[in-house]
Amino acid sequence: MAQAPRRAAGAAVNVLRESEWRERAARHRARVEPELADVIARRDRGIKHPIDDFLFHYYTLRPSHLLQWHPGVGHAVDAGEALLGHPFHAAHGDGSVTLDVAGFMAKRGRTVATAERLLRASAAATPRFGCFGMHEWAMVYRLEQGETRHPYLKLRFPPDELAAIVEEVGCRCSHFDAFRFFTPAARPLNLLTPTRETQPDLDQPGCLHVNMDLYRWAGKLSPAVPSELLFDTFLLARDIREVDMAASAYDLTSWGLEPIRVETSEGRASYAASQRRFAERAAPLRAALIGVVDALVARSDATIPASRGV
Repeated sequence: MAQAPRRAAGAAVNVLRESEWRERAARHRARVEPELADVIARRDRGIKHPIDDFLFHYYTLRPSHLLQWHPGVGHAVDAGEALLGHPFHAAHGDGSVTLDVAGFMAKRGRTVATAERLLRASAAATPRFGCFGMHEWAMVYRLEQGETRHPYLKLRFPPDELAAIVEEVGCRCSHFDAFRFFTPAARPLNLLTPTRETQPDLDQPGCLHVNMDLYRWAGKLSPAVPSELLFDTFLLARDIREVDMAASAYDLTSWGLEPIRVETSEGRASYAASQRRFAERAAPLRAALIGVVDALVARSDATIPASRGV
């Protein structure tokens, strides 16, 4: 049972007894380890994987980061010396350990500002479900087998047929970090020209990549983010990436993923239905991350610096 809240830097701090936080840490590890066992085994054997590689290479967290436990901003742990080996934690005279908010904001203030702007903007935006996953197709548009970013994956169609599908379905990608990987020939086909500067205006909660990016921001805001929330965003990103790749032009049947055939009207309807489900799952996680930002600001004497680019 948590002790009564204490006050720190103008905001309440919830104190977790040693027995409570150790139980939470053990429960977290027991939840994470089975989910990452195959990931770690493949990594140790040097086996590529179209889902894992994205989650741990494009997003730069490592499995060890997900296994660690920290309570997040707004919590103190009694007898928490074990947490002092993690970045941005500080001990207090009463023996408790908390997030070092001042140190965190000094190092990551711009990141907090960027996260806040993008999270709030996408939370307020109207979801759209009409892109049909053509961003992944545009990334291989007019490329030969072996020229793609994932040369170990086979394409489901020859280049000319694949290009014809892209041109027929059309490209309506609004997310800069997907658009920037389009082939040069595909970029003029997109209805929009997303940039880093316009990202807050274009990101919207129906976009698979915007919702996967909750994992990015949870990682960048850690250890201010509770480890349980970080792992929730990972699980969401993993599920989204499976749909993202199943709907792509790649053949992933060898990895147990049947294609979502967005080249057909039935496949496009299935993809849009997945977008809606993911938007619903993402909404409370996005709200929780905004809550982390608010908690950091409430406990910080510093003004959040303006973000660069967005």
